[in-house]
Amino acid sequence: MLPDKIFGLFSMYGLMIGVGIILCFVVLYVYGKRAKINSKFLDFVFYNGIVSIIGGFFFAFLVQAILDYIAHPENGFHFQNITFMGGLLGGAGIFLIGYFIFRKKYPKGEILKLLQIAPCCILIAHAFGRIGCFCAGCCYGIETDSWLGIEFPAHPGVKVYPTQLFEAIFLFLLFALCSILFYKRNFKYNLPLYMIGYGVFRFCIEFIRGDDRGAFILGMSPSQFWSILLILGGIVVIFLIKYLYKKQDTEEESLALDSPIGADYPEEKEISPENDNKEEKKENNKLKKENQKKLGDNKKE
Repeated sequence: MLPDKIFGLFSMYGLMIGVGIILCFVVLYVYGKRAKINSKFLDFVFYNGIVSIIGGFFFAFLVQAILDYIAHPENGFHFQNITFMGGLLGGAGIFLIGYFIFRKKYPKGEILKLLQIAPCCILIAHAFGRIGCFCAGCCYGIETDSWLGIEFPAHPGVKVYPTQLFEAIFLFLLFALCSILFYKRNFKYNLPLYMIGYGVFRFCIEFIRGDDRGAFILGMSPSQFWSILLILGGIVVIFLIKYLYKKQDTEEESLALDSPIGADYPEEKEISPENDNKEEKKENNKLKKENQKKLGDNKKE
């Protein structure tokens, strides 16, 4: 645990967040090339991502400040702490606004490829961010006598669950799973997998979180409420992705039908006198019959 600044310049918390953001963009470009995402669209995602991260941090401070004020209005309204859920939702909203403004400049279908790898980018950044939380001693768990308990400098003599490490381990494992599914199976549903998986985990781990972040609806913590929305959103995204892929397939089929007649017909071979044999005649006759059949089918349509 290193809450003090390293060389008097930056904290371990800030360093881990910086490492996470850098790896986020490394994963974007490495996985983006694997997914064959258009290079110009990938650059747009990079710049839009930077804006979204900056905006996400603002919303992380803003949402937590609002929650703190609701819980303790006597302390006033202050930008002191951050919440990941506020940053995630705010940053995602900013990214989508940027995408819808500039989407017509880029080829269709690229967003579907991006949805396969975006969770991997978020997960690696979030995992290192949680290690930063552990180093700073924030986002800790409830008191425990278990061997898993750790004593933080801010709470001497008290052992608590290192929920930051629990979450970091889960995020690294989910990152590995999404990466394997993408590389080995070209999995199309990494985004809803991330939303539902992380939503369920975050809802559960909130029961052993010990830091006070205020109560919300029905006695739930704010993060539990956002986790439910994240899970429901993930279910909706499953059907949305299915719809978008179906729409893309329909458009491709329509373009294929609109192509000139004969464009997909096999080319018939010319049989020269020097190379006149039964096999080539037989193959050429077969191609003629296939082309005549296709021509007849097109006339019927």
